[in-house]
Amino acid sequence: MPSDSTDALQYTSERRNASFTHYKWRALVGVTFCYLFYYTGRQTLGFAVAGIQHDFGLSKYEIGWISATMLWCYAGGQFINGNLGDKLGGKAMMIAGAVLSVAANWLFSFGHTFMFFLLAWGLNGYFQSMGFAPGSRLLTNWWDHTHRGFVYGVYIGFSGFSSVLAYIFPVVILGAMQLGWVWIFRLAPLSMLLGALVLLLFVSERPAASDFPGTHQSSAAATSAGTERELTSAQRYALVMKDWRLYITGFAIGFQNAARYALVVWVPVHFLGLDWKTSATLIDPKWITVALPIGMALGSLSNSWISDVLFQGRRYVAIVWYMVLACATAILMMFVPHGSVTAIALLFLCGFFVFGPASSFWALCPDIFGRRAAGTATGVLNTMSYMFAGIGEPVIGHVIDMTGQTSIIFPIVAGLCAGSAVLSLLIKR
Repeated sequence: MPSDSTDALQYTSERRNASFTHYKWRALVGVTFCYLFYYTGRQTLGFAVAGIQHDFGLSKYEIGWISATMLWCYAGGQFINGNLGDKLGGKAMMIAGAVLSVAANWLFSFGHTFMFFLLAWGLNGYFQSMGFAPGSRLLTNWWDHTHRGFVYGVYIGFSGFSSVLAYIFPVVILGAMQLGWVWIFRLAPLSMLLGALVLLLFVSERPAASDFPGTHQSSAAATSAGTERELTSAQRYALVMKDWRLYITGFAIGFQNAARYALVVWVPVHFLGLDWKTSATLIDPKWITVALPIGMALGSLSNSWISDVLFQGRRYVAIVWYMVLACATAILMMFVPHGSVTAIALLFLCGFFVFGPASSFWALCPDIFGRRAAGTATGVLNTMSYMFAGIGEPVIGHVIDMTGQTSIIFPIVAGLCAGSAVLSLLIKR
């Protein structure tokens, strides 16, 4: 009889462990699938620049301010919504952000003045900020620190593939479907609703909320939950913002993110002029631009893995190497013809090295602050990174207006990557 009882307990324990594993994989797949579509709501502006300029006469300087407003509203929203993800839960925040961002994109599509575009795109930036940090918090509810490099590699990698979709959808809408620029903002973001639906139906917020028998949590998760109840919002902010490592990391990722958005917004402008449909190049320019987000996606999948495997968890080493190589490839991009295989290869590599370190940067947040303030730390760090990106957009737009050369973006990207590399040398974790 005791033997039967022991066997029954062991069988129940095995079922609980198997169920926990099943649910944590559902969390990873569900969160990354939802975020896979998020960038279709905020990284499509570059494809509409030519159409907006043609219809309303806006300068690239004004377009730069529209882009900057979105990035700054995104930055401010991260500061708020990262903490709300810790407090209210990541699932509800991500779903609400997706739905509201779709509404803001539709609002933008009806714009007709500079100020209308500015306000609508800024509103969209805030709604978009409800995704990344809360999603990070949800993942830390299910996955412990031993799998952090893998989990963040997948999460950031899917955000990279989100950039691929944010490029492909406008190409299809403008090219294959022969629709105007307004439909970029009406059709592409609808995919976010699919991601939100999957998150709603298939992902539980945390182990205690899942419905497998005899709710199981790892000791790390249980400890985290107990500690989390003891912290107020003010305490989480204090814990994060008094640590000097946050500011070094914030400046380093700020330069990296400014370089990233310089490419995301202005590469379509560089390759797709007003006459891109009739340009006589060997390869259709609209497909050349897709090489950039594909490179970004694969780069982000690789960097955190490299930091774990080759550099024994020293993430700053992997970051520095990628930033140096990004600087070199950006400089080479200045000298390649638009419609060439070389342009595709270099643009792929430029995206690979510029965005690759993102996965290592974000893995530093729970590395430094643990689960209890992971969402808050991610939000504060993201605020800093997008403040830098926002500053860069009107500056780049103004420089392009003054010089008449869209290729000027590449030496700017090279300088930003060099700055990130130097600062990343100070990150010793």
